[in-house]
Amino acid sequence: MDYFINCGFIDLNTTFNCGQCFRWSALSDTLYGGVCGKKYIEVKQEKTGLTLLNIKKEDIPYWENYFCADEDYSTFVERFSEDSVLKEACAYAPGLRVLRQDAYETLMSFIISQNNNIGRIRGIIKRLCAKSEDGSFASPEDIIGLGEVGLKSIGAGYRAKYLTDAAKKVHSGEINLDKIQKMDYNVAKGELLKIVGVGEKVADCVLLFGFHKTEAFPKDVWIKRVLVKYYPDGLPDCTKGYEGIAQQFLFHYIRNSK
Repeated sequence: MDYFINCGFIDLNTTFNCGQCFRWSALSDTLYGGVCGKKYIEVKQEKTGLTLLNIKKEDIPYWENYFCADEDYSTFVERFSEDSVLKEACAYAPGLRVLRQDAYETLMSFIISQNNNIGRIRGIIKRLCAKSEDGSFASPEDIIGLGEVGLKSIGAGYRAKYLTDAAKKVHSGEINLDKIQKMDYNVAKGELLKIVGVGEKVADCVLLFGFHKTEAFPKDVWIKRVLVKYYPDGLPDCTKGYEGIAQQFLFHYIRNSK
């Protein structure tokens, strides 16, 4: 069956190519195919939302959650538009939406993302997933089995030891992703920082994109420039509690429009 999600503020091209996810491909101008966890879906862009193609009824809630169908982005845009820079950023990318992704997949993806570009990240993840039995995202056991040598053979480079450490900690339960979901932002961030190679920026990316903790504010070189140029005294009050969503608008705007 096909199923329509009514969420007017979403543009798939912008959302899938703003650096938050890496397993979606354009099949045509309006059709995309992608995987999250073990679920593959084809999604069609519509004027007022999305159509999920050939979807099982029991999978509908999963994808509604993934695309944050419960969030009204027009209210975010209205709030952020109290600030002149954010108003421009929102106008530049109408339809950008922060997704609720699989926490484990997001953790591994953003370890891979360190000092990397989107094309290479996608390639490494594709080769990593090819190592799993069913083509889903490589499990902790898959990654441990590959070891550092195997991970380096698919292009992970120095990140291989970080991936291995993360996989071992998740597998042993030392890092419990279900518990992290229930923690407040600061405690959750402290847990992720226990993983070798996970620093402030990667931890915030994982908390924002994998756990939907919208107060997480990843700071890469682009955002640091934004802060220096526009917000030397900190972000405006209109972003309070949703700094991460504001960050995505600012990041996409400053990286592509200037």
